[in-house]
Amino acid sequence: MENVHILTQRLTTRGDYLPFNTEQYINQEPMFAHRLVEKLQTTLDIEELLAIYAEHAERIIKLSGLQFHTALGAFQLKDSDKQYTPFSFDLDLNGEHLGKLVYFCQYQLSPAIKSKLQSIHQALVYPLRNALMYQRVLQLATKDSLTGLYNRSQFNDNLVQKIENGRRHQRKFSLMLLDLDNFKQVNDNFGHKAGDEVLIEFSNILKASIRTTDSVFRFGGDEFAILIDDPEFVTNKLIAERIILSVGHCKLMSKYGVTTSIGFTLAEGADCEDNIFARADKGLYKAKAAGRNCARAI
Repeated sequence: MENVHILTQRLTTRGDYLPFNTEQYINQEPMFAHRLVEKLQTTLDIEELLAIYAEHAERIIKLSGLQFHTALGAFQLKDSDKQYTPFSFDLDLNGEHLGKLVYFCQYQLSPAIKSKLQSIHQALVYPLRNALMYQRVLQLATKDSLTGLYNRSQFNDNLVQKIENGRRHQRKFSLMLLDLDNFKQVNDNFGHKAGDEVLIEFSNILKASIRTTDSVFRFGGDEFAILIDDPEFVTNKLIAERIILSVGHCKLMSKYGVTTSIGFTLAEGADCEDNIFARADKGLYKAKAAGRNCARAI
């Protein structure tokens, strides 16, 4: 990872009108800028960077909220109030577009204030670029490149954590394993591009069928898993039925004759990773043996 660049140049102040703490800001500006750079170098978390930066920016304007929009998603300052007018600034570094920084403020920004904000952006862009690079590396390590779902490695880590939390805090959970019926014929008869389209569509169905507390994973091929923060049989049954119904109503799935088989199990106190996975896998095998396009619990 590239080193964080430290900026030492003085920010311009002559002729600018600052409505908040003006005299103190101008007199101590080099010190404030240096402290800002030092603080921004302490984290690679984008939301933490925004919090550090916002504390400095509030010496210039009265913020109600702050967001950073990037190709990796939108990040925002905690408790941002977005009811006021947004003011957007493009953040670029050496020809690379990092994203848009959006201020929410109840007052209009004068040209002088905008210029002042653009000056202190210079302290933010290098730490932001480094944080974005770090986020991309994390995504490559934990996300499936085709579907954007978490991968098998991340599943293994999450499963261990779920089991530990269950033992320590009595937080029970469930494991659901899924695969696609007749998927091989899609690749064989229509090509891998069609197969990829089916996998992406199925991933979208899974994400739409769960709650925000649940997590979806793709192991590879047409094998998927869901960790469900609920130990109730009824909850798992409802999620499985929702997935099967959505697949059945999907035009793309129907076009290729693809359905899904599901096996699930509830966590038990003495479970290890192998035990709970083996039970869910047995449930999946039973669903296949029952004619596919159904769910079975163990």
